[in-house]
Amino acid sequence: MAHNLFQRYAWLVDTISRYGRITLKELSDLWQESPLSNGRPLPQRTFHTYRAAAEEMFDVNINCDTSTYEYYIEGQPNSNERRLQQWLLNSMSINDMVRHSMDMSRRIVPENVPSAREHLPTVVDAMRNNHRIRFTYRAYTRTQPERAVVIEPYFVKLFRQLWYVIGRNVKDEKIKTYALDRMSELTMLTHTFEMPAGISPDTFFADCYGITTSQGEAKDIVLRVEPRQAKYFRALPLHPSQQEVVHDNYSIFTYRMFNTYDLRQAILSYGSNVEVLQPPELRTMIREELQHSLDAYR
Repeated sequence: MAHNLFQRYAWLVDTISRYGRITLKELSDLWQESPLSNGRPLPQRTFHTYRAAAEEMFDVNINCDTSTYEYYIEGQPNSNERRLQQWLLNSMSINDMVRHSMDMSRRIVPENVPSAREHLPTVVDAMRNNHRIRFTYRAYTRTQPERAVVIEPYFVKLFRQLWYVIGRNVKDEKIKTYALDRMSELTMLTHTFEMPAGISPDTFFADCYGITTSQGEAKDIVLRVEPRQAKYFRALPLHPSQQEVVHDNYSIFTYRMFNTYDLRQAILSYGSNVEVLQPPELRTMIREELQHSLDAYR
């Protein structure tokens, strides 16, 4: 029952957000067509009950314009809050679709994603209460696991189907990134910490692609992209700073980003469809990596 109520609250926020402004009559008509309604309209009293619960759950304000009797979402959250809300709503929609489509299970093929269910709740609880966490970590670059790693968890991020926690390593006194699927023996400690002033996911990853950061300076990155690949870049930008200039047979995409491992791996994955024009050092690194790959096939 609780899961069903969550679906209804999320439906309400998603529908009002998509339409911008909508009357209760229009909402009721759309509700009646949804699989959540069992073919019944949305009573006014029920709407206001769902409205109050949805406002609290998704941290939004659903206001009414008394001149038109249209409902709308007041204000705009910051970019990270907006991404989280959209991710929750999308996850809700997909989960509901799958839940009602078990008879089609042989024809719906999900990705094999390492689970974070074991550790994510503990990490989030530690962040909520500003508690340190301790764990054993199996890094791919080490032959032996690193034991008793203690960090102050600042935030978590999902990237390429993997969850990561970013926080200050107490021993090294550096902010580091750890994949939750490589953790074991995770424990929330009683020792608390103060969240540094001015640090947030939006500022920390502002000039980054993926989960790797850089101590250097962000650079203007220029890519020459073939027309077909450019369509994918428009649909799913590499970075919020993305800008495009369209030419007859190609597009030029410009960004302001760090030259990181994740970015280089992404560029390499596009093969000959993407060419680095600037900066020179990134172009050289991509060329050398491509040459190493070619040498491996000789």
